[in-house]
Amino acid sequence: MKILLIEDEAELAQSIVEYLSKQDYLCEHAATYNNAIERITLYDYDCILLDLMLPDGDGLSLLETLKKEKKKTGVIIISAKGSLDDRIKGIHIGADDYLSKPFHMSELGVRIYALIRRAQYSSNNIITSNGLTINLLSKEVFFNEEEVVLTKKEFDLLLFLIGNKNRVVSKNALAEHLSGDMADMLDNQDFVYAHIKNLKGKLYKAGHNNDSIKTIYGVGYKWIE
Repeated sequence: MKILLIEDEAELAQSIVEYLSKQDYLCEHAATYNNAIERITLYDYDCILLDLMLPDGDGLSLLETLKKEKKKTGVIIISAKGSLDDRIKGIHIGADDYLSKPFHMSELGVRIYALIRRAQYSSNNIITSNGLTINLLSKEVFFNEEEVVLTKKEFDLLLFLIGNKNRVVSKNALAEHLSGDMADMLDNQDFVYAHIKNLKGKLYKAGHNNDSIKTIYGVGYKWIE
């Protein structure tokens, strides 16, 4: 998988490139607006990590260029520019996700993996995992042809876990995925455990093997496939 990191902060960029290289990604780096424009024009990437504040240009303008060229590259905004307006504008232009600085590398890895997995779903609106059939359009889940009725949060949780199958997803990553920026304002992350418990309970009631969701104590959860 090929990733382009657009980030002018040299130390952070080096840390990200080193981390992603260890995760077996091919990660290229552009430190300026002009270098980034050249790369996205000439090459294709599976994922672009985009800082909004560049020394010679605006990251949102890069995003607009990317979408005008109709490239299907997934984009994750990584920026300390934390205003809600910037986040909304970026998503409206076409960004797939937003991660505020500072962040843990493991959470960035989870976001990238989930984005790439979602891209793989685009050609098929029906996905299957461990006997479950999931309709991405109608947001319905079936096991043995019987519907498993889930709340929106439970559906999002299930899809996020399956999108990161066989990888440990931290409680922090799950909390932010389910609650966005609100996760930082919460006193604890007990709601993540509550959603996991409810999801496992509904799957078990439908006859599904609860071993699919494994608790990694002190760390997070993993979908085993």
